Amino acid sequence: MPDNMQMYENKTLWVVMLTAITMVVEIVFGLTTKSMALLADGIHMGSHVLAIGLSWIAYVVVRKVSKNEKFKGNSDKILSLSGYSSGLMLLIFAVVILVEAVQRFYNPMDIIYKEAILVAIIGLVVNIASAFLLHHNHEESDHNIRAAYLHVLADTLTSVSAILGLTAAMIWDIPFIDTIAAVISSLVIIKWSVGLLKNSGKALLDIEKKYHNHEHHD
Repeated sequence: MPDNMQMYENKTLWVVMLTAITMVVEIVFGLTTKSMALLADGIHMGSHVLAIGLSWIAYVVVRKVSKNEKFKGNSDKILSLSGYSSGLMLLIFAVVILVEAVQRFYNPMDIIYKEAILVAIIGLVVNIASAFLLHHNHEESDHNIRAAYLHVLADTLTSVSAILGLTAAMIWDIPFIDTIAAVISSLVIIKWSVGLLKNSGKALLDIEKKYHNHEHHD
């Protein structure tokens, strides 16, 4: 599996750089256009820079410790731990978006729609490119690459909801649709992050269970 890990390491680094550039653009335009969904998308991208950056660091660490004869631990656990931490970040940022969106319900602001939609589309294109980069064979993958992939999928969802929400708000002149889009996105992301936390958590804690299962089969 070392070849896979080297490939995942390179891919995650590319996605970190791509996401970081887009994050800066989206946050700047989110603030200038006063779009909640776009700002949410930009902030969310920031969480991915951290999370996918963590995934990249995990692969670098595993590569280094696997060359070290003194290391007797299970390097897969490093990847599962990174996946778990990533899931936690995803959950926190989804809750932040939810709180921001609820506040916006009470304090509506004027939105410059066309600019906001344009940047949301740019974000979507970057997310689709990142998803293709991080796409992996489920059987040969680990929790770390799955976490990175899930972050990109979550970002794709926020981009799509930003575009749909902004377009609907512009056509019917109902600004709160933009906010509803951000709320729906964050709820879906919360669901995904809980699933990721469960799966990576099981991988971290299942050592004894696997051992007992083997004993029963014997």
